[in-house]
Amino acid sequence: MRTVLSLLILAITLAGNARAQTPTPAPQPAESPKTLAECVSIALAQHPSLKAAGASVQAGHERVFEAASSYLPQVSSSYSATRGNSLSTSRTGTTVSSTSVSTLAGGASPSTFNFYRTGMSLSQMLFDFGQTLNQIRAAQAAEQSLRADLTTQAETVALNVKQAYFNVLATRRLQVVADETVRQNQSHLDQARGRYTVGLAAKFDVTQAQVQLANAELNQLSARNNVAVARETLRNALGLTGPLTFDIIDNLDIHAVQITEQEALALAYEKRPELQSFQAQERATGQQITALQKNYLPNVTGNGAYQWSGTDYPLDSNWSIGASVNLSIFNGGLTTAQIAEQKANLSNLKFNEELTRQNIALEVRQDTLNLQQAAASIGVAEKGLQLARENLALAEGRYKTGVGNIIELTDAQASLTTAEANHVQALYNYKTALAALEKATAQQLTSD
Repeated sequence: MRTVLSLLILAITLAGNARAQTPTPAPQPAESPKTLAECVSIALAQHPSLKAAGASVQAGHERVFEAASSYLPQVSSSYSATRGNSLSTSRTGTTVSSTSVSTLAGGASPSTFNFYRTGMSLSQMLFDFGQTLNQIRAAQAAEQSLRADLTTQAETVALNVKQAYFNVLATRRLQVVADETVRQNQSHLDQARGRYTVGLAAKFDVTQAQVQLANAELNQLSARNNVAVARETLRNALGLTGPLTFDIIDNLDIHAVQITEQEALALAYEKRPELQSFQAQERATGQQITALQKNYLPNVTGNGAYQWSGTDYPLDSNWSIGASVNLSIFNGGLTTAQIAEQKANLSNLKFNEELTRQNIALEVRQDTLNLQQAAASIGVAEKGLQLARENLALAEGRYKTGVGNIIELTDAQASLTTAEANHVQALYNYKTALAALEKATAQQLTSD
């Protein structure tokens, strides 16, 4: 019994020593903060909507090869084995006279036989007046349209990332404002209590300061929640399925952009992928119309075959080679209706392109005006912030010396909080307006 107990103690000791000697894994270093450009790159690399659009482009690329396959030889092989019952003459294809038929009918009986056939055949389109070439060009233009749609989706993803990125920065700055407001209101409450204790202020001063502090703490809770929500919005904009494990760099500064409405419109008309998509679709439809019109013309196809057939192995071989000319005489008006349909589709595309141009012009004008207004608002907000700080300093001085009252002090504090929030909002509005104008013109206007 003692031996078993000793062995048990020894095993526990060895296990404890092994655990003690196991090195503790080093903590993983935190990810470095990401810039706006790095966040956009992350979204462009892994956002699901872009992967879906990329798959559509790949499908369009394969349709080009589908259209081009008509230019290549078509080779097929076959094998058949049949068992039948007939006269031997019907199997060999021999012409039987009436006398022979009567003789066979009188005395001969059909026999059962096996028949085998195998071989390969080849066909090659020789000439179709360029119909296949038109179909290839239509598929290529359709692929270009899908690539333009992918660019449109990428720019939309980039805009969403920028808006979410700036929203995180704005909510973080507003949280700093809320934290500072709580600190200042706590200081005012301490002042009011001190003055009340020595009989220099009424109880109203204390309760008024307490109310302001409670309101500030409530705003602080909302500000913290807004930061958390903004980070989740950024995570979603980046296309991440897991949590956001990195911080972002604060670049809520201003880079003045000088661009006129006419310059912005010219850029938009030249570079917007939506217009490029419509133009590619119009080219594709035009090529489809041309290909359909060539259905009225003949096409020439070459063909060849090599076969083995017979009732028993080894089979007899034969081959053939030739060419055929195919011309559709009447198909019930199908080609005419198909051409009319594609012409209507082409008109629809052109009208939608014009509508898109008008919407782009409206978008560019609105974004240009919003950017100008946001730039002007920053100067006004900075001036208001400076005055609010001076006003609070005066109110605090007046209250300390007993000249001012608590209402004057709390009003000055509220004015400063509002001015600070207005300044952050002005910066955010400028950055988002600039991002929207970059999306509207499909052009990077700053180096951010």
